[in-house]
Amino acid sequence: MTDRKLTLFDLDGTLIPGDSDHSFGEFMVAVGWADGDTWRRRNDAFYATYVAGALDVHAYVDFATSVWRERSAQEQADIHARFMREVIQPMIHPQALALVKQHQDAGDRVAIVTATNEFVTRPIAQAFGVADLLAIELERDAAGAVTGAIRGVPTYQHGKVTRVGQWLERQGAAWGDFERVTVYSDSINDLPLMERATDPVATNPSAALEAVAAERGWRFLRLFE
Repeated sequence: MTDRKLTLFDLDGTLIPGDSDHSFGEFMVAVGWADGDTWRRRNDAFYATYVAGALDVHAYVDFATSVWRERSAQEQADIHARFMREVIQPMIHPQALALVKQHQDAGDRVAIVTATNEFVTRPIAQAFGVADLLAIELERDAAGAVTGAIRGVPTYQHGKVTRVGQWLERQGAAWGDFERVTVYSDSINDLPLMERATDPVATNPSAALEAVAAERGWRFLRLFE
């Protein structure tokens, strides 16, 4: 193994100054795919439980995908392309792109590890030039349609540690193979992942993560002021 450094980035609130999952729900309302008041109330309620570290991730994925999963593949692709143009691209800042590239240029093994589902986040990871995305994988039926369930271990809280371990194993590697493990995150939900790092970086941290990071002497990084 030539790359002795592993760098893992959370996405929402870390590399972009917003939450792509919640934003996609808001976008569904804006384009008329979701009922405004009813959808927004449930979307906001789920987001509040996420911030509090108490999200029922299975219930949320079923809810979040329900509004688009019956649409054709072409409709799904078209609406996501519009979402990228109108909502996500303005959130992709040069300093975040530069941070990712810095680690790539240094020869690090780099991945984005996010609790948002693969449908929403795959094009965002591509926009950052990151090939390895560990996101919530969506179960699909025999015809390839999204069912609303999660496939495998959700990349949420301790599930991120599990999924990173599985990803490394598929490449013939393990956590202990790396002389440095850097994890960037804004969220207290990522505490289990950050505790596996030799260099945990509280990035644009929430109040809860900021308190823990200050107590433990972790690095701070504020990409977005």
